[in-house]
Amino acid sequence: MDAPIASVPSRAQIVTLTMNPALDITTSVDVVRPTEKLRCATQRYDPGGGGINVARIAHVLGGSASAVFPAGGPTGGLLMSLLNEERVPFRQIPVLASTRESLTVNENSTGRQYRFVLPGPRLTFAEQALCLDQVRAAAESAEFVVASGSLPPGVPADYYQRVADICQGMGVRFILDTSGGGLQHVSSGVYLLKASERELRECVGRPLATESEQFAAARGLIEKGCAEIVLVSLGSHGALLVTPAADQRFSAIPMRNGSGVGAGDAMVAAITIGLSRGWPLDKAVRLGIAAGAAMLMTPGTAVCDRADIEKLFALAPEPCDVTLCD
Repeated sequence: MDAPIASVPSRAQIVTLTMNPALDITTSVDVVRPTEKLRCATQRYDPGGGGINVARIAHVLGGSASAVFPAGGPTGGLLMSLLNEERVPFRQIPVLASTRESLTVNENSTGRQYRFVLPGPRLTFAEQALCLDQVRAAAESAEFVVASGSLPPGVPADYYQRVADICQGMGVRFILDTSGGGLQHVSSGVYLLKASERELRECVGRPLATESEQFAAARGLIEKGCAEIVLVSLGSHGALLVTPAADQRFSAIPMRNGSGVGAGDAMVAAITIGLSRGWPLDKAVRLGIAAGAAMLMTPGTAVCDRADIEKLFALAPEPCDVTLCD
């Protein structure tokens, strides 16, 4: 039986959309070997999917956020129960198919991490339409809508463009973090587009071997009208920020190796929180880098601590304006 829906605030400043949520399962084993039966450690369950993770981190940082997502079956019920435990408000769109699971296995002997990600359920046209209706209803009082994560089977590649159109019509700033066709079919209406180097490369369809090529590709998306701002996350190498006015380079915060699962979602959440507080964009990005680094200190997709984010934020270097630094 589905879990009861958490109370939804009458005015959530941030609304997140997760079209392909997942029940994240994390475990560990000494050595990963083919064909053998592997005895794993006790599993950990977390509610997952890009937008859900964004809402969870926003909640940790004291933001007003509500997660919108389709969910069904026993895994969907457990996912909602976990969100209730974390006291993260959400709006569930009931679907016939069962919510997917994602498995992360940490190999103790090497420190390697193996991630097994299932495609997710096929949503009907009616279920897809209900998701858009819920986004529209939730966004009536919101300042930001954040769509994050992949599109499940059967959802058209231009779905996020439809979300962008809704946000643009309502005067709500739309932040997008996705990949594949969901990114390639966005042509307008995005306030901030966050992409990894791989996602940016796949979007523009050419190699991006140098930083200058990465900046040029991001600026090309702005010039085409796809987004007002493009942020390229580079993991341990920091991030690149491109706006109509400037190109900036952000250094990463040095961290010991850890699980990077959910680091990108944490970055997006913290940036959105910073912007909702009226911070300058570069300061919000520094908070995002701190939140992403803090996720390296957590097991699986467990949320990071606010105290850790704030401590790392104090260490985050100021950005460098590329035209001045080079």
